[in-house]
Amino acid sequence: MSGVVLVVLLTLLGLSTVEAEDPYIFFEWHVTYGTISPLGVPQQVILINDQFPGPEINCTSNNNIIVNLFNNLDEPFLLSWNGIQQRKNSWMDGMPGTNCPIMPGKNWTYHFQPKDQIGSFFYFPSIGMQKASGGMGMIRVHSRLLIPVPYADPAGEFNILAGDWFTKSHKVLARHLDKGRGIGRPTGVLINGKHGKDASGKDEAPMFTVEAGKTYRFRVCNVGIKTSLNFRIQKHSLRLVEMEGSHVMQNMYDSFDLHIGQCFSVFVTADQQPGDYYILVSTRFTKYNCGGSAIIRYAGSNTPPSKDLPPPPSGWAWSFNQWRSFRWNLTASAARPNPQGSYHYGQINITRTIRLRGGTGLVNGKRRYAINGVSHENPVTPLKLSEYFGIADKEFKYNIIGDEPPIGKSPITIAANVINCTFRTFIEIILENPERSIHAYHLDGYAFFPAGMGHGEWEPEKRKTYNLLDAPSRHTVQVYPKSWAAILLTFDNAGMWNLRTLIWEKQYLGQQLYISVVSPARSLRDEYNTPENALRCGNVVNLPDPPPYT
Repeated sequence: MSGVVLVVLLTLLGLSTVEAEDPYIFFEWHVTYGTISPLGVPQQVILINDQFPGPEINCTSNNNIIVNLFNNLDEPFLLSWNGIQQRKNSWMDGMPGTNCPIMPGKNWTYHFQPKDQIGSFFYFPSIGMQKASGGMGMIRVHSRLLIPVPYADPAGEFNILAGDWFTKSHKVLARHLDKGRGIGRPTGVLINGKHGKDASGKDEAPMFTVEAGKTYRFRVCNVGIKTSLNFRIQKHSLRLVEMEGSHVMQNMYDSFDLHIGQCFSVFVTADQQPGDYYILVSTRFTKYNCGGSAIIRYAGSNTPPSKDLPPPPSGWAWSFNQWRSFRWNLTASAARPNPQGSYHYGQINITRTIRLRGGTGLVNGKRRYAINGVSHENPVTPLKLSEYFGIADKEFKYNIIGDEPPIGKSPITIAANVINCTFRTFIEIILENPERSIHAYHLDGYAFFPAGMGHGEWEPEKRKTYNLLDAPSRHTVQVYPKSWAAILLTFDNAGMWNLRTLIWEKQYLGQQLYISVVSPARSLRDEYNTPENALRCGNVVNLPDPPPYT
């Protein structure tokens, strides 16, 4: 079996007043290597069911997603689900700090729900540098039919997974980093696994077909590993309707900056003369310029696209001002972030402020990246398992970084970087980027409110500039060069959650940490028990099961 093989409705409407379990959607995925030449150079990539990008997950809020994954690679493998919050269920987060890897020749079954979520997300390989070789796919989470959405149904939906691309394999890139070298600049940009030009420089066949006068939804994600992108469609306007699970005020844009890990939905009306038009995606905030393209074709037309291409914007001030234009649609009926009422985030008292500053330096002559002076390294046992089985004190230490970055330049320490956050407290996290290149950060398990952003170092007075009313709830935030970003959220989702830079070479070399959120009740109300099929590894292999949550 491959793809969606079955949707099981567990009850018939009207036959029972007993609350039914949410519907199930089943997938069987086989992960293999394959050889393709997206930039004219044959290279090994990671395929899922022989597809590049991988199969789409098309589901509805609260559906039970079952993915039986067979690892046919010669190395361990895990998938993580970028933006899916895994409510009470960090067991399915698929990060090395939460899950044992699926070993070569083995299979494992994920079971999760996009609880109280709608929107555009994607999955990706989370081990090492595997993300540089593919293994990614789109996740569409639709609103339930009885819940209205703030727009008419489009005539169709299209996925765009765009990202920078390297012609070196993930194994080669990892070896470069292990030796203290960098990975260099990307070779190009791919859109749905294609560059847009064939070996002779001619346009590839149209990727999308539309009918004149109709409106279409494009779900667009930056799945790259290093570079922010700009997205635009020749002679067409973009009406923003959703970003990372939030309905937003429907502003019109000519182009859109898209940072690593971010997703959005735009409505595009086919209101131009019938013909072919370019979709253009190009790198941002870099000294080099590279990009990719695709073609939208109006049905029945064969007029080639114009060579008069819309240019990308320049500078980060333009991008910052675009970010300031994003506003949450507070009147839309849809999934709201948990806990209920937290969308009044500007009225909640902050109980703790954590300032996290990225840093870089040499350790034993090799480059490492850090947060508050600590460069994360995964211990032999996944952090969540160590905590659940009661051996955390033997595996790692909590809170080896403070809530403030170290003063001055201090040596970098390599260790498991884990901090505690008290269950159900409302916390402000300041992300500081002292570098000259842009960053993006992602937090698993949550959506947060990116309330503030600015140049220089953060200080308490900067709170006066925060948007405390209608910042869209998101899971990824960019941090501009030598700048800061402030996010606000309630830590109500018990589990072990990864906070990481999305510049993947820096993540690989330690610029990440885990946040442990423990419910004192040890209750199923707050967190699920470890699943029966949970893989064991490291120092918990032969340990007896701890008492279950009740």
